[in-house]
Amino acid sequence: MMAMAFSFTPTQLSWTSSDCPRSLHFLFSHYGSHLLQNCVGSEARRLAIRNCRVFCQSKTETLQLRRYSPLLESSFVPGTSATVSDEWQAVPDIWRSSAERYGDRIALVDPYHNPASKMTYKELEQSILNFSEGLRAIGIKPDEKIALFADNSCRWLVADQGIMTMGAINVVRGSRSSSEELLQIYNHSESVALVVDNPELFNRILETFHLKASMRCVILLWGEKSSLANEGVDDITVFDYNDIMDMGRESRKVMLGSHDAKQRYTYEPISSDDIATLVYTSGTTGNPKGVMLTHRNLLHQIKNLWDIVPAKVGDKFLSMLPPWHAYERACEYFIFTFGVEQAYTTIRNLKDDLRQYQPDYLISVPLVYETLYSGIQKQILASSNARRLIVLAFINVSLAYMQLKRIYEGTYLTRSKVQPTHIVSALDWLFARMTAAILWPIHMLAKIVVYSKVQSAIGIWKAGISGGGSLPSHVDLFFEAIGITVQNGYGLTECSPVVAARRPTCNVLGSVGHPIRHTEFRIVDMETGDALPPGSRGIVEVRGPQVMKGYYKNSSATQQVLDQEGWFSTGDIGWIAPHHSRGRSRRCGGVIVLDGRAKDTIVLLTGENVEPTVIEEAAMRSTLIQQIVVIGQDQRRLGAIVFPNKEEVLSAAKKLSAEDSSTSDVSNEILTNLIYSEVRKWTSECPFQIGPILIANEPFTIDNGLMTPTMKVRRDKVAAYYKKEIENLFK
Repeated sequence: MMAMAFSFTPTQLSWTSSDCPRSLHFLFSHYGSHLLQNCVGSEARRLAIRNCRVFCQSKTETLQLRRYSPLLESSFVPGTSATVSDEWQAVPDIWRSSAERYGDRIALVDPYHNPASKMTYKELEQSILNFSEGLRAIGIKPDEKIALFADNSCRWLVADQGIMTMGAINVVRGSRSSSEELLQIYNHSESVALVVDNPELFNRILETFHLKASMRCVILLWGEKSSLANEGVDDITVFDYNDIMDMGRESRKVMLGSHDAKQRYTYEPISSDDIATLVYTSGTTGNPKGVMLTHRNLLHQIKNLWDIVPAKVGDKFLSMLPPWHAYERACEYFIFTFGVEQAYTTIRNLKDDLRQYQPDYLISVPLVYETLYSGIQKQILASSNARRLIVLAFINVSLAYMQLKRIYEGTYLTRSKVQPTHIVSALDWLFARMTAAILWPIHMLAKIVVYSKVQSAIGIWKAGISGGGSLPSHVDLFFEAIGITVQNGYGLTECSPVVAARRPTCNVLGSVGHPIRHTEFRIVDMETGDALPPGSRGIVEVRGPQVMKGYYKNSSATQQVLDQEGWFSTGDIGWIAPHHSRGRSRRCGGVIVLDGRAKDTIVLLTGENVEPTVIEEAAMRSTLIQQIVVIGQDQRRLGAIVFPNKEEVLSAAKKLSAEDSSTSDVSNEILTNLIYSEVRKWTSECPFQIGPILIANEPFTIDNGLMTPTMKVRRDKVAAYYKKEIENLFK
């Protein structure tokens, strides 16, 4: 077979063809301007043109391998035909099905990038195909790793799916990670090219990457190449988003219009067992590990999340999480198979977008729901005394009503393995039902007078889905009381990520719900590893088609968490609710309840084990506490590091007349005393009490390295950061 191939550098262009004149005409008519544009700076382009040499020769070449998404790209493969089918083999196959079903419907709205974007399902499918073909045009090969370091946007989705479509593997991370961490991920993954959010991010990481990372090329999703730093990019080929899209569009025209062009390749469909992506874990307990997720892993999520989120055509979703977060990513893939409309937002714009966009669903992490809860509480406390008392009374009645409702509906969570007698069950049900009937009119009045206004302000008309961390019980109870459904779920990056979630039809508060379809759970003893019966507390293990292939280039770490039978050890402590045929927990059997992380457990000098998250969640109910980390490993008693809500502390100090009404600050002594009193007050019912308290001068953030990019506190980093202060605290 006679075949054509070309390669290009700023100083040399080589071309092999059976027909040189036609080949050169095709090259320069379709790609010349794009290739020359990638030489940064006008001088570089002049040198490129002056030094460009062309070699023509004929020789027999081996056909190039073209890996393709079986359904999405079937029209490019000779002898195949495509019909809408549920038999997806690769993640990008979903876009052909969605384009056929929902073609002219709006798929996504991205108002905060320049230019603002709105894309239909058909346009989204075509954009993914163009980006994928553009990657082939610049020489990206199947199975090569492409680093995708960018934040949430429509172009992130196009790039992510474009890379997958042509059989390459994307290595994802966000822009808020440090340059050193991004370099480590890039090199460890053996990436050959970099897709980056914008020139600002590339300029920030360039000094760290220069001479330490081998980059075949860089692709900018947003912004102009002219905004790149002048130093350090002369030897790097840079494309912008439009370059890739234009090259891909032209190459697709050639492929679709020329039988000869299709004959230059051997075709190989992507297998469900091929690696789709490398996702590096957040690293709360050490360096990130590269989780290998296959197309089969992710397709399991796409096919089985409807039980949790029964999305319908036209439903509105609001997206704000980092798209490389496995939770956000799997949910996005899933919802786009049902014809929904997704709008992108940011933390800064969330409040306004909730009011304006009025989403049916919000998929987010517990911190967002805590923030919404705090904002509502703040508005209540800022109102007049009479109004505040009425609203708080309504909320207390609604909390009591919903608790009684859970009792008579059988969704009141208990850990007891012993079923109540028939008489006790009947009396319990009767008392709950009668008392709830008395409270129901007040609860309904509160919904009309108060809660409806809250709902109008934040939308979330069908449900808020919480995952990626522990949802504090007081937040969970509050939203249930005011009529906003919050469904808590459980997942891990290693499991693609969702393994369990609360259903709309069985929303058991205090749990993370039942396992999703085709997923098994078991609880094992922390020391022996033996399986334990329901109601027993131990390490949670999971098995199912969503469990990862392993950690990239880290077989020892893989063997530590994944056994030969396919059981993945989550490292979380929990229990499975016992099955009861009667009583207040008769519908709770089989739900999963989490109690904390095994690695987070604090062991005191007395030998007692303490789960810090329980105490932290209790303390966080105080409006004076913004962040808290319980400490005390190898100490006689517990302590805590607290970052206070300074506005609330100042307000509380003025009310107690501890500070002059005109002051704008609080003395350290008063601040510490107020925080200590709050911690003691809110944790009084916890099995362990907090002793000494250290007041942090700055919050725990992603930027200072004390939080992961998924907004979880890095306990080890906090302990190391405050090491000397902690030592003094316990003296």
